[in-house]
Amino acid sequence: MMETKRPRKNALLYGAAFLATAAVIAGVLALLFNVRTRREEAYRYPLKVVEIKDGEIDPAVWGKNFPLEYDTFVRTRENYGRTFHGGSERFSRIDEIPAAKRLWAGYAFSVEYNEERGHFFALTDQKMTRRVREFDQPGACANCHSGKAPALIREMGWEAFNKTPYKELSPKLRHGSVCADCHDPETMELVITRPAFKKAMAAAGVDLAKATRQDMRTYVCAQCHVEYYFYGENKELTFPWAKGRTIEAIEACYDENGHVDWVNAETGAAMLKVQHPEFETWGTGLHAKSGVACADCHMPYVRAGSVKVSDHWIRSPLTNIAAACQACHPRPEEELKSRVKDIQDKTAGLLRKTETALLAAMDAIIKAKAAGVPDERLSASRALIRRGQLRWDFVFSENGTGFHSPQEAARVLAEAIDFARQAELAAALLAPAGIR
Repeated sequence: MMETKRPRKNALLYGAAFLATAAVIAGVLALLFNVRTRREEAYRYPLKVVEIKDGEIDPAVWGKNFPLEYDTFVRTRENYGRTFHGGSERFSRIDEIPAAKRLWAGYAFSVEYNEERGHFFALTDQKMTRRVREFDQPGACANCHSGKAPALIREMGWEAFNKTPYKELSPKLRHGSVCADCHDPETMELVITRPAFKKAMAAAGVDLAKATRQDMRTYVCAQCHVEYYFYGENKELTFPWAKGRTIEAIEACYDENGHVDWVNAETGAAMLKVQHPEFETWGTGLHAKSGVACADCHMPYVRAGSVKVSDHWIRSPLTNIAAACQACHPRPEEELKSRVKDIQDKTAGLLRKTETALLAAMDAIIKAKAAGVPDERLSASRALIRRGQLRWDFVFSENGTGFHSPQEAARVLAEAIDFARQAELAAALLAPAGIR
C-alpha cells in the first residue's frame, strides 16, 4: 500500500507547487499590468499643472499639462523637406506647373499658389500670400487658419464673421492651428469646433453626437481639409455636400445654385475653383472603407518612454513609415515607398495630360472668339471646359496626389480629359471650315 501512495503524494505536492508558482507569476504579471495601466492613466489624466480656461488657445499653455504631445506639435514648424509630390517645403506650384496660371487666368490663384507648410504656419502663410494682400477676401477665409476663429465667431456671430473683410479681421487673428481646434479643454475629448462642418454633416443626415472616437479622428481633420465655397452675399463658408461628396454630387450642387468662383480671363467661361478635398477623396478610397482614420496615418501612435501618445507632428506618412504604415503593412520600407511613388507618379502624369487637354480647349475657344463666333454659340464649349477643369482641380488641389483614392483619382481625370477634348472639338467646329 505504501508503494502506491508515495507517487500520488508526490504528484499532489508537485501540483500544489505548480499552482503556487503559476499564482505568483500571474500576480506579478497583474501587478506589472496594473502599474503600466496606472502610469498611462496618470499621463492621460495628469494632475493639472495649469488650469486651461475656456477660450485659451495658446498651445504652449496646453503643453504644460500635455508636454509629450506639445513636443511633437511644435515640430509642425520644422521643414521636413519634399516628399515625392509635396512636403513641408514652401515652393511655388504655379512656377512648377505653369499651365495652372492660364487655367486660373483672372483669379487670385494665378498670382500666387504655394505648397503648404506645417500647421504651425496656417495663419502666417495665409497673411503672407498675395491672394490676401492684393485681393479683397472675406473673413470666411480665416475659419480654418486661426485658432482664434471659434471665439470670434461666438463674439461676432456666424454671418458677421464670414462677411467681414479679411483685412479688417486680420489684426484680431492669433495663432495658426491649435489644440483647442480639436480638443475639449476640460476632458481633452475630440470635439468639432467649426460651424460649417456641423451644418454640412447635419444636412447630410449625420448625427455627430453618435460619432465614435475613430470617426472623430477623421472628423476633426475634415473640419478644414475639404472642398468649400462662400455662399451668397454674406460669403458664408459652405461645404457643397447637399447631394453627396463625390465630384458629381459636388458639381450638381454648384450647378443647382448657380455658383461661380470667377470668369476665366481668356475664355470667358464661368469657372469653379476647388480647394483641398482630402476628406471627400479619402471617403472613396480603400483606407476609408477599412475604417482607417486620418490620424492613423498622419498622427500615428508613437512610444515616448513608457507611454504611447499620438504624434502631433502632423505630416506626410512617408516621413515616418515605421509608425504610419508598417503597423498595418508589414512590408519593407522601400517597398512601401515604391508603392506610394508609383501611385503618385501615375496620378501626376495624368494631371499633366489633363492640363494639355484643357489648354487645347482654351486655345480652341480663344480662336473661335477671334474668328467672330458669337459668345452665345460658345456656351456649350465653356460649360464643358468648366466641367473638365473642375475635375482636374479636384485632383490637383487634393494633397495626396491620388494616394488617398488612386482609382477614383484616375477615373476623375479620365473624365476631365474627355470633357476638355469635347470642349475643344465643340469650339473648333464653330468657326468657318473649322479651326486649324
